[in-house]
Amino acid sequence: MWIYLNDRFVKDVDAVVSVFDHGFLYGDGVYETIRSYGSRIFMRDHHLARLRRSADAIGLSIPDLNWPDLLHESMERNRIGNAQHDAYLRITISRGAGDIGLDPALCRTPTVVIMAKPLHLPSPQLYRNGVTLIVAETRRNLPGALSPQIKATNFLNNILAKREAIAAGAFDSILLNWEHHLTECTVSNLFFITDGCLRTPSVECGLLDGITRSIVIQLAREQQIPTEEGRFTPTQLYQACECFLTNTSMEIMPVVAVDGEPIGTGKPGPLTQKLHELFLGARERFLEKTSPR
Repeated sequence: MWIYLNDRFVKDVDAVVSVFDHGFLYGDGVYETIRSYGSRIFMRDHHLARLRRSADAIGLSIPDLNWPDLLHESMERNRIGNAQHDAYLRITISRGAGDIGLDPALCRTPTVVIMAKPLHLPSPQLYRNGVTLIVAETRRNLPGALSPQIKATNFLNNILAKREAIAAGAFDSILLNWEHHLTECTVSNLFFITDGCLRTPSVECGLLDGITRSIVIQLAREQQIPTEEGRFTPTQLYQACECFLTNTSMEIMPVVAVDGEPIGTGKPGPLTQKLHELFLGARERFLEKTSPR
């Protein structure tokens, strides 16, 4: 694998970072994950803008690089982003190497990494049959302590919730906030449907405003599907007739049970399927306007 590290592409065995890097020592950094459909990178500029917002939020300067060209070169060097392989791209920017201590000024230059590898999607069977979730005991970080709008490299909160899901044999965990309201899963946003209304936790509950989440909300409103962003409890989720997850790589994933209780009929629902079809159409229209470079 070829990896972009700081100012050049190197083989993965040579892609080493200092043990004094504050990303390693303190989780002081930000990241963004992006995907391609063939050679076309989906919502590239939106992801790069979010990366900059995350960096600005922690006072981290992003180098002035030609990010589109570097992303495409990462795909080309690794022979992905083509008819055979969609690409999974990850940009990581840490505070950089510096003396031990919390002062950001100890680090003169940020560390920049771009990785590109083949995108491995969930099994088609999961889309046909749906997945199961649990409500985690782990709570989402307080927004006043660490804003969920920062895609930080410190992911321990999510990792603890993921461990709960693995132990329970579930696909993923839902994190509740300090008020016991639904927020999101470890790497995806949460939607559910009751009485014909599409509902999703509000950003104010303490969650990342996902790019796919925003697309789904827009599509629903264009179709005049009643949509509500609000504060919801697990009990309201248990009473839903449909549920699904969204993120960049898996798009829309149906959920058929939470905490061992079926959602609706226990099968992917018609509105979930309709929204996925609408998303696929919107995706194709976007890609038609997207340059392969």
